[in-house]
Amino acid sequence: MLQSFKLFFNCNLVRSRSYSGYYVSRVRYLKRLKEDDEACREALKSGIFLLYHKLSPLLRETSSGIYTLASLKTSGFNTTPFKLFHYVNKRILHMHLYICMPISVDLEHILEKVGKDKHFVNESFLLGCTDKGEPQFSLEVGDIDRSALEQECRGMFVDLRKAFFMLPGPESPLAAKGQALLRWHQTNCFCSATGQPTIRNQSGSFRVCHSSGITYYPKMAPVVIVLVSDGSRCLLARQTMFPLGMYSALSGFCDMGESVEETLHREVAEEVGLEVKNIQYSGSQHWPFPQSSFMLACHATVNPDKTQVNIDKAELEDARWFTYEEITEALRKPPLDPRREPPVFWVPPSYAIANQLIQEWANQQQLSRKLHGLK
Repeated sequence: MLQSFKLFFNCNLVRSRSYSGYYVSRVRYLKRLKEDDEACREALKSGIFLLYHKLSPLLRETSSGIYTLASLKTSGFNTTPFKLFHYVNKRILHMHLYICMPISVDLEHILEKVGKDKHFVNESFLLGCTDKGEPQFSLEVGDIDRSALEQECRGMFVDLRKAFFMLPGPESPLAAKGQALLRWHQTNCFCSATGQPTIRNQSGSFRVCHSSGITYYPKMAPVVIVLVSDGSRCLLARQTMFPLGMYSALSGFCDMGESVEETLHREVAEEVGLEVKNIQYSGSQHWPFPQSSFMLACHATVNPDKTQVNIDKAELEDARWFTYEEITEALRKPPLDPRREPPVFWVPPSYAIANQLIQEWANQQQLSRKLHGLK
């Protein structure tokens, strides 16, 4: 059975969502938008739109030099106060008023300027909604001239992997979800049983083949990611596709019928030739690569006398043990600008759950050293 890493070590980096009193209202509001096409079309009039050009999100640089997701709104956006979720549950919900001010130029106007019909916004997919009840959508604009859009939107389209290094932490999951949903729709346009086109609902929460009656829902592939330790060192690896100098925790897809524990044991044995024990669950995360993965993060240990790594070169370019000092240095100096030369050794960005695992291990090592009077 998996044990929770959080039961053993008090780590501030373990992600937990903080829910406000309106969480239930937001969830029910989104459920209505997913199921009711007309309600979703109405929400488009007051929605926030994230643009993607061939799956690269649109970013803007603020006056302080920080990059953020560029949010656009339609001309129908209402700048006067409105009642939040008043139609969700009138019996239990108090009426709260919010001022929603436009945060950018009009999307429909921009689309018309670059030669696209303003009704193109109807091709958007529902992502979620803000704390103020503003519905959020993603829109793929890859068939429009990129430079013209960047000029009109006063931003730039950035590869999502690079964007993770540039965006504030809270915006990264939204950017990832937007890309993942767009990619899923691009790759599920036809029914696997009949070959006939599938038709989306307005929100994009499913596609249906009217010939076979099969309904397809966006899905994620389960992946186990594990940080292995011998007690004083942790094991990191890199694939040839990784950016130069980056090492990460071991990971692999769950085979059909496997449990998390079985996948973890198998992947570590396959990739580095080690047998692990003491598996402890840490957390989970959606990861948009390679085709939308559901990351299940764990810690595991090996016998300190059996740490010889035997790398599967078909899977990995390198794998080696790193000391506490090497890890803390990498965490202390992350490559904040992907356009610059990266360090000789670095770890995934703070948004990635691999970073969480590494930070948790470093925190545990620090605690252990203090208990034993070590620096």
